[in-house]
Amino acid sequence: MKIKTLGLAVVLCFAIFHVEPGYSQFNLLRRHELQCKHILPITTAYFNRHITYEKESKNLEKRTVDQFIKRLDGSKMYLLSADVKKIKKMMNNIFKKVKARNCKGILEAHKIFEKRVAERVKFAKEYLGPKFKFNKKTQLVLDYKSRKYAKNQKAANRFHKKYIQFQVANYLSTDMKLKEAKEHVARNYERVLRRFTKEFKTQDLWSSYLDSFAHSLDPHSSYLSREELEDFEIQMRLSLDGIGATLSFKDGFTVVEQLIPGGAAFRSGQLKPKDKIVAVKQEDKKDFVNVIEMKLRDVVRLIRGPKGTKVTLRILRKKGKQKSFEVTLVRDKIKLEDEAARITYIEREVKGAKKKIGLLNLPSFYADQRRNGRSAAKDMKRLLQEANKQKVDAVVLDLSTNGGGSLDDAVKIAGLFFKTGNVVKQSQHGTGSREIELADEDPKVDWAGPLVVLTSRISASASEIVAGTLKDYKRAVVVGGDHTFGKGSVQSVESLGKHLGAFKTTVGMFFTPGGFSTQHRGVPSDIVLPSGYSTEDIGERTLDYSLPPKKIKSFLSKSAYVSSGEGRWSQVSRRLIKKLAQKSKNRVKKNKKFQEILKDLAKSKKKNKAIKVSELMDDKAEAETKKNEADADGDGVLSRAEKQKKYLERPDVLEALNIAVDFLAETSPKVTVGAKSLGKKSSAEN
Repeated sequence: MKIKTLGLAVVLCFAIFHVEPGYSQFNLLRRHELQCKHILPITTAYFNRHITYEKESKNLEKRTVDQFIKRLDGSKMYLLSADVKKIKKMMNNIFKKVKARNCKGILEAHKIFEKRVAERVKFAKEYLGPKFKFNKKTQLVLDYKSRKYAKNQKAANRFHKKYIQFQVANYLSTDMKLKEAKEHVARNYERVLRRFTKEFKTQDLWSSYLDSFAHSLDPHSSYLSREELEDFEIQMRLSLDGIGATLSFKDGFTVVEQLIPGGAAFRSGQLKPKDKIVAVKQEDKKDFVNVIEMKLRDVVRLIRGPKGTKVTLRILRKKGKQKSFEVTLVRDKIKLEDEAARITYIEREVKGAKKKIGLLNLPSFYADQRRNGRSAAKDMKRLLQEANKQKVDAVVLDLSTNGGGSLDDAVKIAGLFFKTGNVVKQSQHGTGSREIELADEDPKVDWAGPLVVLTSRISASASEIVAGTLKDYKRAVVVGGDHTFGKGSVQSVESLGKHLGAFKTTVGMFFTPGGFSTQHRGVPSDIVLPSGYSTEDIGERTLDYSLPPKKIKSFLSKSAYVSSGEGRWSQVSRRLIKKLAQKSKNRVKKNKKFQEILKDLAKSKKKNKAIKVSELMDDKAEAETKKNEADADGDGVLSRAEKQKKYLERPDVLEALNIAVDFLAETSPKVTVGAKSLGKKSSAEN
């Protein structure tokens, strides 16, 4: 079984899954388009696999209807509150109706939505007429969670006027003239209407209902339509040329969920998780295509393209207030070399004595059998051998941008730092099923000295297994964001045949040796550092219907510990962590970059949800400055040397190094002084 990190737009980030052959029950249906009669057997298949839910219930039915309405109108711009009540009434007992192959309620719900779309499109075209005036002072709330459905047409019109002002502002921020901006927005609405009328296919509605049902189980179960399955298979073959980012559709926006190490988006250093893509421009086109409210699948196809071609994205980012800027990327295949483990040797002076720290950066847990068996575990083992030859005094393992990868490699990498023993258990479907136990069986301790593990809220999946295992064995000091992402589940993807797509189901949960599930809690840091990712909207617990965490009996292995002789390592004590934490706290208070992060976090907690249209306009100068700061080739991609320089300037990386030096000072009788500033360094990248 493998944990894979996907760059696929239609699949949620941090996906942990394995792929199964086609589900046999559907062998006779493979030549059919998706129909109402297929819904029951497919939903039954979910219940036959899911880790928690084995049968339908009124609660799951309510969730399914809520998710379906959310999929129809996530932006809460089209449906009225009365419409929502009507749809819920129509879809009452929908599970029972589907059993009887009665999908009328689903069809009627879509008809209501289609009618409201037509009304909104008509209103938009009228509002954008000759009397339209752009108002920079317009403010609106985009976050659907902070808004209710409009009570009547008058309220819907009020919000819609503000929304249109926002859409026009997006175009004006690129120096487009008002007349042209209005034309673009009007065409966008025409496209929306066409999508839900002339281009609408009933099978898309069944697909939407099935995905709503899957998401009622948990955030990571989903239904993949035929087209989405094709995308999935392309990514599994690693043959996709694009920007290397996982995208999702939320509140009418295409949102960056994860940057894939080695991809163009990651290498640029300009994009971040939670950035919203509001427009896309091809290198051979003059104008941007507004992608607000556009289907995720269509946005993905705009962003994809031949290797070596450029695509420009207009980004909306919330950082205290909304920021709008443009990023130009060169499409490329993900480069394994850019996501490979690498080590940098940092020298620190401690009261006249030089100490060497090995900074090991592991962006993902990769395992590519097509490249002579190269894997993260093999590279890490080689780099630790090199570090021992270099006589390093401490190691910092950086997992702060690592969203997961190969489970086998995660187990082996955790085992590099202790002798032998359990690393992870995975629970299975079915009451009374025993957990699957995975252990490191290599008796060699590849690094026995002081170890610091750097994490953040975007460290997920396999990263959480490694960090959690080392923490449970008291083998390392975990530092960084308040906790890791908190995804402790595994998904299975099973094909339903060429025309029916596939279903992705959560089939198990992971536990680290202390018996802890990484679900929700993630791996808490021993020493917490301010992090821009430590916000309330990043983490498993923020997702709809996230499965609750569990705990099992500890399964720590005595064979992991080495108290004497070769490979001897010392357990990290609470007393040591307390001392290191206090020293770190004192430095953080004096660090300007950390204080800036804390200020930004404080602003984001004020919950000022209203966006000012003027902010988009005022940010034009800032966007131009960012554009001018791009590399000489003008493609927005940093060189490897520039990326390494920026990496070594990150405050969390520098503080992790400081903590490693403090670790040495507290545990070595020969070293009695704390860390000083970054000294001479030599670098060996692999």
